[in-house]
Amino acid sequence: MTIKEAILKSLDDRQALANYLEIYNHIIEKKYYDFGSKTPVSTVSAILAEMIRDGDTRIKRIREPGETYLYYLTKNESSIGIEVLTGAADVKQAKVINKSSLAPKTKTYDERSLHKLLSSYLKNTEIYSKTIFHEQSSNKETNQIWTHPDMVGIKFLNLKNKVSRNFLKTVSRMDTFELTSYEIKREITSDTELKKAFFQAVSNSTWANYGYLVAFEFNSALEEEMARLNQSFGIGIMKLGANPYQSKILFQAELRELDFTTIDKLCKINKEFEKFIEQVEKLMTAEDRYLISTEKELAEFCDGYFSNDTEIEKYCKERYIPMQDAV
Repeated sequence: MTIKEAILKSLDDRQALANYLEIYNHIIEKKYYDFGSKTPVSTVSAILAEMIRDGDTRIKRIREPGETYLYYLTKNESSIGIEVLTGAADVKQAKVINKSSLAPKTKTYDERSLHKLLSSYLKNTEIYSKTIFHEQSSNKETNQIWTHPDMVGIKFLNLKNKVSRNFLKTVSRMDTFELTSYEIKREITSDTELKKAFFQAVSNSTWANYGYLVAFEFNSALEEEMARLNQSFGIGIMKLGANPYQSKILFQAELRELDFTTIDKLCKINKEFEKFIEQVEKLMTAEDRYLISTEKELAEFCDGYFSNDTEIEKYCKERYIPMQDAV
């Protein structure tokens, strides 16, 4: 980032009044910018003054009595304190109060961190899964935002006998596997959130045999509405656990025919999805002598998963995922 961006980021981190030296120290501490000049502190001071002079509306300042200017982000004005902004109180005292009254930001997990938990649960049920990165799609128009699933999964019918396996492929190749679409959310706490997430899952899974809405946290008061939606639209609902093997399918998904038109559309706009389908096709058509190597190739392409509980615990701690239900 630029020095100006580092200054804005530092003020946003602190969410408090700060002089140019405090801003500089925060930039150094967080390694937001590597100063190449001999006078980095002066550089920060000069850029702050320049932003004020140029009328940059993102930043404001007040004078600290007998000392220097204190800066803050305009968007944080309400949390700085009206006494400070109007000059009705001693700035130094207000600055101390402001710092102490601000609760530190609670670190939390992001949605993508849940994918490995889900892939581990699915692997345990013999489902290969793959994250589909929306940002990698070639078509990013607004009307495409509910086209992509967050994750896709495939489960093969495990027939050990070579003759029966080949016979089933001959009769109906589609009966040898099941494709599933997963829409993943951190938490669903209200009826509005449930409906939005559920119909996003409906839209994203029209192509698949099964569609699931997965969330790490559900409001138990929504169970009746979840049951109604599941019965009406056939989308399953799963609660993901911090220990993935304690995850629960709250409502089973309904089996549907594959929609090859939508599968074709997804292949066109997302290379990861296309590659997933290609790997599945390779495994379906592989000769027996290549079956093991082709299955290994699919497994390596798909998402990783945990080998043991120690890995799970370490992963959750590093990503601030609540572990109440983990072992």
